[in-house]
Amino acid sequence: MAVEVRIPTVFRKLTSGESRAAVQPGTIGDLISQLDARYPGFQSQVLAEGGSLHRFVNVYLNDEDVRYLDGLETRAGEGDTVSLLPSVAGGA
Repeated sequence: MAVEVRIPTVFRKLTSGESRAAVQPGTIGDLISQLDARYPGFQSQVLAEGGSLHRFVNVYLNDEDVRYLDGLETRAGEGDTVSLLPSVAGGA
C-alpha cells in the first residue's frame, strides 16, 4: 500500500492535471523527491532554495502540519495521506 499525496490545483500544471499521486512510504522529503522524479520541477515549487519547505506551502500528514512534527523528516507510512496546500494571502 502506498502513501497518497493530494495535489492542489496550483501544482497540477506540473502533474498533467493529476489531483492525487501514490508514492512509496518514507519521509516527507523522500516523498517530494519521488514526486520530482515523476514530475520534473515539482520540488522547486515546494522547497525553498535552502532545501526547507517553502514558507507559502503547507504540508499536512493526516491533517497534522508537518512543521509541528519533524518537518521534512516526518515519516509517512502505508495508508497515510499527505496534503499539499499553498497558503492563501490577501484581504483589504
